[in-house]
Amino acid sequence: MTVGNTARAWGSVARGFHWIVAALIFVQFTLGWVAEEWHRSPTKVDLFVWHKSTGILILTLVVLRLAWRAATSTPDPPAESSRIERFAASASHALLYVVMIGLPMSGWVINSAANFPLKLFWLVPLPAITAPSKSIQHAAEDVHETLVWILAALVTIHVAAALRHHFIKRNDVVTRMLPGFLGGMRQPDRNAQPRTESK
Repeated sequence: MTVGNTARAWGSVARGFHWIVAALIFVQFTLGWVAEEWHRSPTKVDLFVWHKSTGILILTLVVLRLAWRAATSTPDPPAESSRIERFAASASHALLYVVMIGLPMSGWVINSAANFPLKLFWLVPLPAITAPSKSIQHAAEDVHETLVWILAALVTIHVAAALRHHFIKRNDVVTRMLPGFLGGMRQPDRNAQPRTESK
C-alpha cells in the first residue's frame, strides 16, 4: 500500500483518516446519547468532557483530511458509473464534510455560549468563540441536534452505497478503502455480471 493515493486505490494516509474518523463518529454517537441520559452527577460532566473533546479531535482530523485530499489526487470512480452516480457520490461526500465540520463547530458554540470552561481531555483549554448568551446557546443546540440526525442519515446512505458497490455492482470501491490488514480480502469478481436491481 502506498502513502499517497493512486488512480486505483486510496493511500494509507487517506485510509487512516477515513477509518479513524469513522470510528470516532460512532464513539461520539454513543457518548452523546449516554451523556444526555445520565443523571446529574460528576460522571455526567466527565462524559460531556469526553464528548466535547472527541468532537474537537474529529474537527481537527477532518480539516487535516481535507488538506490532504486537496494536496493529492483521488482514485478514479468505477468506469461503469453513470453521471448521476458520480454526481450523487460527490454531493454526498461534500455534505458529509460540511456536517462533520458543522457538528463540532456548533458544539463549540454551545459550550462557549453556556460559558462552560473546558479543557480538552482535561489538558488543553478550549477558548470561547462567542460571548455567553442563552439565545445563542439554544439556537446552537437546535442546529447541533439537527446535524446529528442529518449525519446519521448520511452515514446510513454511505454504508448502503458501499454495500451496493461491493455486492451488486461488484466493483472495488469498498476494497480499495479497506485498512491494510484487510488487504487480502477477496476482490469482487469483475468478470461476473452485476446483479440487476429490482425497480
